[in-house]
Amino acid sequence: MTHPAYPDVVRYHEETKHHLERYARSPGYMDWGNQPVPFRFYEGVTPLPLPLLETDPGTTHDDLYQRENNAVWPINRQSIGGFLELSLAISTWKSAGGSRWALRINPSSGNLHPTEAHPVLPSMDDAAAGVFHYNPFLHALEPRASLESAVWDEVTRHFSGEAFLVVLTSIFWRESWKYGERAFRYCQHDTGHALAALSFSASLFGWHTRMLDEVSDDDLDTVLGFDKVQWHGIEREDPELICVVRPGGTRSCPHHLPRPFVTACRGMPVTGRPNRLSKETVTWDIIYETARLTRAPASEAASAAYGSRPFRSGAFSPSAPAAMIRGRRSAVSFDDSGSLSRENFLAILDKTLPRNNHPPFDAVRTAPTTHLLLFVHRVGGMEPGMYFFLRAAEDMTDLRAAADSDFLWQEVEPEFPLFLLKPGNFRQTAALVSCHQDIAGFSAFSLGMIVRFAESLRNAPWQYRRLFWETGMIGQVLYLEAEAHDVRGTGIGCFFDDAVHNLMGLADLSFQSLYHFTIGIPVEDPRLTSFLPYEHLLDRPS
Repeated sequence: MTHPAYPDVVRYHEETKHHLERYARSPGYMDWGNQPVPFRFYEGVTPLPLPLLETDPGTTHDDLYQRENNAVWPINRQSIGGFLELSLAISTWKSAGGSRWALRINPSSGNLHPTEAHPVLPSMDDAAAGVFHYNPFLHALEPRASLESAVWDEVTRHFSGEAFLVVLTSIFWRESWKYGERAFRYCQHDTGHALAALSFSASLFGWHTRMLDEVSDDDLDTVLGFDKVQWHGIEREDPELICVVRPGGTRSCPHHLPRPFVTACRGMPVTGRPNRLSKETVTWDIIYETARLTRAPASEAASAAYGSRPFRSGAFSPSAPAAMIRGRRSAVSFDDSGSLSRENFLAILDKTLPRNNHPPFDAVRTAPTTHLLLFVHRVGGMEPGMYFFLRAAEDMTDLRAAADSDFLWQEVEPEFPLFLLKPGNFRQTAALVSCHQDIAGFSAFSLGMIVRFAESLRNAPWQYRRLFWETGMIGQVLYLEAEAHDVRGTGIGCFFDDAVHNLMGLADLSFQSLYHFTIGIPVEDPRLTSFLPYEHLLDRPS
């Protein structure tokens, strides 16, 4: 039976599509006077400073994906600081033309950063167990609520040992200030990027991250005490997901929270006032209605086995994984003559396949729904053309039935799910469908992420958000793999949705494009000056 919210979620998706003849509704100009403050502070609390890493975990590229390679760190203030430093912290400051802005480890649409993180931690050193907000500007924990030791003991018993929790939230206004109604989509991309960033960082500390996909959004509000917070209108935070982080491997893990813990959170007092982000705000009603319709209930999710296919080898950068994480940037321009080797191209694609017990996709347990429609421009040993990378073999029959019947579906090599659909020069086409952006055509290759859409959310409209999370996780893999192969990537949220579908011959909502990405040889902007991420904290006592 179709869920009653399904038609309205589809309406949001349809109304926020970009079209060749018009774009989705947005402000249409940059209201610089109301640009949201880039960092959330909870005022009226004493932040708990976190140390920066003196020695980075991990030594080789493989350590990002092979958790067993990495020493298991104890959960303490130092390791929590390192974990957040390599997932959600500031990576650098940039300056040009008198302006200065921060870049972060986790990418964000327009560098607007709607995603906030709230760690829920055991007692550490001089801090009691509690709910905190991570402030990346201060690299500090802002205490929001204390938890009695008996309450935290419920968490320890429930997860059979040491553990902590991280809740991700979104401030939709941060994105809608610039992008209008399409902003809800971008917030979900960013959530997926952040979840993958947490998973990769945890792996380097010998920890495993797992999303608790059976926890309701109402319970997340309770855990965070959001019902007691006085928000500044639409500057509120909406819950997205919660994950548990545990030392060691991927042993059996519950996918819900203990009820006594949630009950205890309901009565806890909270501290801190969220700072005001803008003088004025503009409400895009369809965003908040869609957020309401896609709130997740407490429900049992089906698990999937990913298999254990070996990783392909590639010519990797000698940089250590932490250096690649800190060095991740979004390319703004590509060298049109630059190319990528076939070996490295296939190795990059291979990393987007989910595998049992390997980050980042073992942070979730649902079957993959996202595939890659590729425009291959300059890859040595590869014929230019339109290709398809199949991330879930069971979708092949339906995809071939839905797509253009003239496609070749020619296997590139045995036992690897990459298929040539149509040879030719697709540079102009790739740029055109990505809102006329040259970076999609001047790259070595670009792609659109095609998801199994209608079937995924017809009975569970909250899956709409999770489809975007999966694409964001893939995007984070592509970012880091680009850095590992001495090239650079960038996510593309602006594309003409149905123009992409028409290229594939897709005529209904069975499959939809949700996110684009492109990778190539970057052209650096000499006008930009870089600064250390935390030089503003150099005199801070540890």
